Amino acid sequence: MAVGYSLINWINGSRTASRYIKPVATWYANLAGYRRMGLKYDDIVADESPEIQRALERLTPREHYDRQYRMKLASHASVTHKDLPKEQWVDPKEDVRYLTPHIEEVVKENEERAAWDSIKVQRK
Repeated sequence: MAVGYSLINWINGSRTASRYIKPVATWYANLAGYRRMGLKYDDIVADESPEIQRALERLTPREHYDRQYRMKLASHASVTHKDLPKEQWVDPKEDVRYLTPHIEEVVKENEERAAWDSIKVQRK
């Protein structure tokens, strides 16, 4: 299970693509509304798969606490049908991928484990 395909390296490497795609990406992220609920992008990743569960176990205690706090704030805002106050919104500069590197590491480990498990030993 991969996190998904990413074009970020291509976009960052091309000034033209960056100039046209980044404003659309920013607009879309603001339209999604998760930042207004106090969430970061990695907070809205569906965590049912075993890879993501293992990645969540690798978070530091502080990251884990912060994630749970953001989830609690967002669920409260959802129940009350109100966005958080503007000062509690997540700034785009703060919306860093804290879980994605762990997920990619777990996926690579699983691929490596599958490669080693499928090796056929031949006697000479």
